[in-house]
Amino acid sequence: MITAIVMINCEVDRIPEVAEAIANIPAVSEVYSVTGDADLIAMVRVRAHEEFADVIADRLNKVEGVVGTSTHIAFRTYSAHDLEAAFSLGLDGD
Repeated sequence: MITAIVMINCEVDRIPEVAEAIANIPAVSEVYSVTGDADLIAMVRVRAHEEFADVIADRLNKVEGVVGTSTHIAFRTYSAHDLEAAFSLGLDGD
């Protein structure tokens, strides 16, 4: 699976409706209402890069109320376990 993190700006008074419509797109696994530069963040997961055009450009961007997006393709995924190991100081409590 290939993951994209999509930062979404939308009409502020439509955030709940836009989030629900985006969450109903099959390749979208989660939609978060957030603070910061974006109104929503969507996690999009597809099997091939070419599918991003269908999901993001042809569906997500066309949801009524979406005014702009910024897409970030994930190179690698780290689980909580991987991150714990990567940042471990080697302290075992002894």
